[in-house]
Amino acid sequence: MNTRQLGTDGPFLTVIGFGAWAIGGPWIYGWGRVDDEESIRAIHRAIDLGVNWIDTAAAYGFGHSEEIVAMALRGLSQDVFIATKCGLVPDGKGGVYRNSNPASMRREAEESLRRLRRDHIDLYQIHWPDVNVPYEESWGTMVRLREEGKVRFIGVSNYDVPMLERCATVAPVQSLQPPYSVFSRDVELETLPHCFRQGIGVVAYSPMQSGLLTGRFDMNKVAPDDWRRDFYMFQEPFLPKALQFVDQLRPVAARYSKTVGQLAVSWVLRHPSMTAAIVGARTTTQVEENVGAADFEISPGDVQLIGEMLQKQFFASNTE
Repeated sequence: MNTRQLGTDGPFLTVIGFGAWAIGGPWIYGWGRVDDEESIRAIHRAIDLGVNWIDTAAAYGFGHSEEIVAMALRGLSQDVFIATKCGLVPDGKGGVYRNSNPASMRREAEESLRRLRRDHIDLYQIHWPDVNVPYEESWGTMVRLREEGKVRFIGVSNYDVPMLERCATVAPVQSLQPPYSVFSRDVELETLPHCFRQGIGVVAYSPMQSGLLTGRFDMNKVAPDDWRRDFYMFQEPFLPKALQFVDQLRPVAARYSKTVGQLAVSWVLRHPSMTAAIVGARTTTQVEENVGAADFEISPGDVQLIGEMLQKQFFASNTE
């Protein structure tokens, strides 16, 4: 599988990374019940197919995702790059809150190292910005964790340009993890161009918009406790329009002998700022399809066509 360098001096990551959000199991932002053994098989299949890195977080299943990643990697000869995150802390009531206080971040780092059964974290990221702690202070903590050898590379997730600039006054930002898909394009305006200019690696999450762009989404199959039930993209009036748009993508994907989901991931990877896409999976079948997004490029004409279809589907009626 093709690899790209993370930032100006980072590791070379495969353009598809294994997303371990869903395998965390039930929590406030969970995807319903999961089979841990199937999750482990999915990770093994991804590695067999050439994926060289996994993205997880302490918050996913309140640590369960990290534990499953560690179980899956135990005894393997391959050197798999692990990215995890801090800054979302359990509130004791089943939810989480943002906490980038230095002491809290240090506790989280130690707990993640214990769950992952490693002596260092390859890429450590602040999960969400915490407005109650100066960004320079939380980023300074990340820098010190790197200096101490507890982490190798440091990055942030869900930060905007002003936040990135404030972090950069302390030390360069290695990577940014933003949401990016055909349906979520706000970062194209300022954030992605800024990262490209500054040499900040970008690993996008939710390239298939949490399943909506797979071409197989069915709300009837979504678990009762799945977080998507409360998200606007999976409700009226967005959902029916989105599913109609997905149907329009089918003939475009067919021209490449690909699925709609593979087309959606390739669309993300075509952006010049992009290092890789984090694509979640809970089964080996999902992994095999995800990896199939890495071996083709969408033509400029089809990129333009997809943009025109999106505009017509969601915005044309507002301008008529």
